[in-house]
Amino acid sequence: MVTFQARVENGRIVVDCGTDLPEGTQLTLVVVEDDEMGDEERAALEEEISRGHAEIVAGRGIPGDELLARVRES
Repeated sequence: MVTFQARVENGRIVVDCGTDLPEGTQLTLVVVEDDEMGDEERAALEEEISRGHAEIVAGRGIPGDELLARVRES
């Protein structure tokens, strides 16, 4: 899993570090409010993220644009 720390400056999202992502890579950002989740919910989320990453590494993932299309349909 790749995570980035960022902040908002003058209405723009500014990433606090460099990245080796290819130029032109498009990202979908999701704002997670820390106070929205308890410890158990956060642990469950982290477990799901790890499980999803393992699926991708094993070649069982789907392209991001397909995932977003599925989410938008529901």
